[in-house]
Amino acid sequence: MTAATATPTTADLHLRAGSAATGRYALEITPEAAGWATSSLRLLVLEPGESHLFETGEEEMVVLPIAGSCVVTCDGETFPLEGRRDVFTRVTDFAYVPRDAEVEVTSPEGGRFALAGARCSRRLPARYRAAADVPVEIRGAGACSRQVNNFCSVDAFEADQLIAVEVLTPSGNWSSYPPHKHDEDRPGEESALEEIYYFEVGDAQAAGTPGGTPTGVGYHRVYGTPDRPIDVLAEVRSGDAVLVPYGWHGPSMAAPGYDLYYLNVMAGPGDDRAWLICDDPAHAWVRGTWADQAADPRLPLTSAAGRRGS
Repeated sequence: MTAATATPTTADLHLRAGSAATGRYALEITPEAAGWATSSLRLLVLEPGESHLFETGEEEMVVLPIAGSCVVTCDGETFPLEGRRDVFTRVTDFAYVPRDAEVEVTSPEGGRFALAGARCSRRLPARYRAAADVPVEIRGAGACSRQVNNFCSVDAFEADQLIAVEVLTPSGNWSSYPPHKHDEDRPGEESALEEIYYFEVGDAQAAGTPGGTPTGVGYHRVYGTPDRPIDVLAEVRSGDAVLVPYGWHGPSMAAPGYDLYYLNVMAGPGDDRAWLICDDPAHAWVRGTWADQAADPRLPLTSAAGRRGS
């Protein structure tokens, strides 16, 4: 990675599907690969009946089904995860596994499983969280409406450093908007967090066609300030990731006809686990317009019970 270059660009920070694959992982972003200290993400792919055994080392992790179901074994505990067909069909259950642990993930029918991680100091117990207990938030209004599944947010789930949420943006809407940043430690105002965006794009047309090839796209923007330049405008497809080491990020744009999903993984080197953001002053006024607008009636797209309207 070249995220530490003077002006990181799209070529530096946009990881196209398959470009960061290693061994059993379709995507592996370690802190070293990203050029930062704390946040990580791996996408484990298992064929039917396969298992994967790994050690967490210095990282706490959440095992989150992206597609499929699995069984997670850690510290003498066994957690069956019902999972889901894909990220657009339902909110999923998940398992938390601590640092310094040996973990086995087994999938009778195969699937893809995100291992969202963060380097940490405390060793917390391994735990399971049911899909029905994941808080679902509707954030924004009008064309800025989106669904946030707060499965590992600061208020919803205890971890040492890891913060992770899922965001579902209906086709044609913008999320991660107004553009915001969290790259400075300013008590009560902003917290320094390294962030990973992992994307999936809904493609109903391809899904309904045998052998159909997904063609859906979305867009994601990251930009900086004169003293900390960064310049990213990525056309994202399913399986892509974008690194956000610092700077204003947003919007994430769902193209008409294609719902957009992203998994946010955040952590920082500070002692406090906090998600405090600062809006770009040039666009912060947009947030004030939401009070007079209704949320998009298509939301929530999903729940623990399944896809809305299905």
